[in-house]
Amino acid sequence: MKKKAIEKIPYLGLKQVSSGQDVKYIGVTALKIVGHEKHLLLEVYRNEKESMNIPVVRIAVTKKDFGTYRTDQDIWTREKIAQDYYYGATLVWDKAGGRTERNARAKSNILATEEDMQRIEKFCGENGWYKSEWWEHIYRFQSSIVHEERRRRENRKYERRQQALKDRQEHTPELPEAEILEMADRFYFYQKHFLYYKKRGCWVRIACTKCGGVTEARWKGGISYESQYQKWVDPPKEGDLAPCPMCGEIGEYKCQGKVKGSHSKRIYAFLGQKYKEKGMVFRYIELIKEWKLGLVEDGEETAMYNASEEISGIEIARAYFAPGEKTQIDYHKCNRIDGKNYWDDCNLYGNANITIHAGKILPHTYHEMQGTIFQYSALQEYEKMVPEVNPVRYLERCLDIPQLEMIVKMGLSEIAASIVRCECGIIADTNAKRLDKFLGIRKERTQQLIKSKGNCALLEVMKTEKNLKQNWTDEQIEHLAVTRLRQGQVEQALQYMGIQKLLNRIERYAGCRYESACLRAQERIRHMAVTYTDYLGMRLSLGYDLTNTVYQQPRDLEAEHNKMAAEQNKKEADKRLLEAKKKFAGIRDSYRKLRNRYFYEDHGYIIRPARSAEEIVMEGRILHHCVGRDGYLRKHNDGQSYILMLRSAKEPEIPYITVEIERDTHRLIQWYGAHDRKPDEEHMQKWLDDYVGHLKQKDAEAKQRAQSVA
Repeated sequence: MKKKAIEKIPYLGLKQVSSGQDVKYIGVTALKIVGHEKHLLLEVYRNEKESMNIPVVRIAVTKKDFGTYRTDQDIWTREKIAQDYYYGATLVWDKAGGRTERNARAKSNILATEEDMQRIEKFCGENGWYKSEWWEHIYRFQSSIVHEERRRRENRKYERRQQALKDRQEHTPELPEAEILEMADRFYFYQKHFLYYKKRGCWVRIACTKCGGVTEARWKGGISYESQYQKWVDPPKEGDLAPCPMCGEIGEYKCQGKVKGSHSKRIYAFLGQKYKEKGMVFRYIELIKEWKLGLVEDGEETAMYNASEEISGIEIARAYFAPGEKTQIDYHKCNRIDGKNYWDDCNLYGNANITIHAGKILPHTYHEMQGTIFQYSALQEYEKMVPEVNPVRYLERCLDIPQLEMIVKMGLSEIAASIVRCECGIIADTNAKRLDKFLGIRKERTQQLIKSKGNCALLEVMKTEKNLKQNWTDEQIEHLAVTRLRQGQVEQALQYMGIQKLLNRIERYAGCRYESACLRAQERIRHMAVTYTDYLGMRLSLGYDLTNTVYQQPRDLEAEHNKMAAEQNKKEADKRLLEAKKKFAGIRDSYRKLRNRYFYEDHGYIIRPARSAEEIVMEGRILHHCVGRDGYLRKHNDGQSYILMLRSAKEPEIPYITVEIERDTHRLIQWYGAHDRKPDEEHMQKWLDDYVGHLKQKDAEAKQRAQSVA
């Protein structure tokens, strides 16, 4: 659309205004040829004499494009004539008017002549289903243009994706399936075979998964002369290893009665291959070895007739790495309609999502990595550090964090694993090349960290040391790492004591030494470290002078900690009560009026409305439910629903059940006792139903009295 050429076309102008009182805007149309292309021009004018020459907007529409020119702002926009039309949104020139009913909008927005309507219908097309307003024709025409543009854009995007997928498949090497299966059987399944057996007297029937044969042999001596010339085996026992009487392969004995026909073992493996010049493709493969036992009914018994084993594999995903390109993962899928397998560049959704798990890396991968972007990635060294590795995740992190190679080659296994898992707080400076600057520790701590193989707890302490500008000993670093204290906890304690004094006090309170290899002792130290620093924090928040050694070194830490916790909770509770009292003062003011309406008492129970917001808060705290929240207080304060206290007649001040009731209908919204439970539910539900009936009868009597007086 040639917008500059359209701007040069003189305005059509409004020849005369309308006398209709409801008319606010009038539209004028014309067909113009601009750049050898037919344009429908729509100009909308205010129904005012002083606005007959300059329109509010000019809308230009072609067969493939449209635009809206705002004359007051001298700008072009891509707005359609109506936004969100089906939900009553306003027209583009009357946004300030808000949403209006369709008929009212039709009265306030008209065309100048009948020819304008005919011109719009001819250009945009008529609607044969129902009568449309004039702007609806343009709206549908504009929407079809937008939908077509979106469809073409999505098609182009899809075609580019498919072409890229095809290119990746063409440059993907062949998968050596036989070699992979043989290697997996040797290294991962350990060429395991089974000897299924079933004893019968002195004889045993054996089925071998390696050769598939079934034979009988004697495992116990007989008294006959022929028994010494018969086939013998050692007494079979579940789990024992023995040679097959037929092929001689070593197999593991497995009782026939414990086998349901088949069992299998599944592993995941990765094969890395060169991709194009410097790239790599990692192929994620699922390998399964299945052992089967053939059974047949032989009279009243189940007999073995053969055994077999089979190893198979399927490629699940491919991860492509290329220099300067984003990692692309393709997935192996199955078409549910025709049952054919295909590759796609996007994952499945929901529970069917294909996940790439950690697995084994086939040895041939490291030979393929020579001369690629991952030649010095230290993947092989990292694999030796961890039980299983996900090379796709590791190599993605290598591209983002090149220092990961340095971390691995230094033997910092825990730190390397944390970086691969994308854990926060490990890296201090992603641009640093030196280990100390990269991790945010003092330079002299490097050797200690390497000696610990990158212990993350030790690293956190070293970070704390540098951040707090301290200079601790190696022993203090190791001891503080046992406590697992965070930087804020240590910083708070160091305001009143040195690091060694803090460590000594924690050790004394725990009654265990830092050097202890006992896990229970280390857990005790961590518990007491947190308890002590938590105690100091509560003392400080409550305004105590921590320079006083009496407060710093309580004799019974646990008891003093609990005492401080109770004091702090009381302070917070008092603050909450004061806040509720000020915020919901109407609850106290309306108590007497509500008491006359809702109070009821019999020989067993008493029920009444809440006296104040504070009482409701305390009710929730004592009974351990949520009635003390602002939502319930607000509804009671505003008169939407009311909170009633149900108590035993013998103990009217002890909370028992809390009731929420609707104001007008007296409907029981909910009722609960302690811990959101309903005590004696059947009996109490009947009592509350009778109470609601009593309230309704009371209202009916009051209404009858009012009518009789009138």
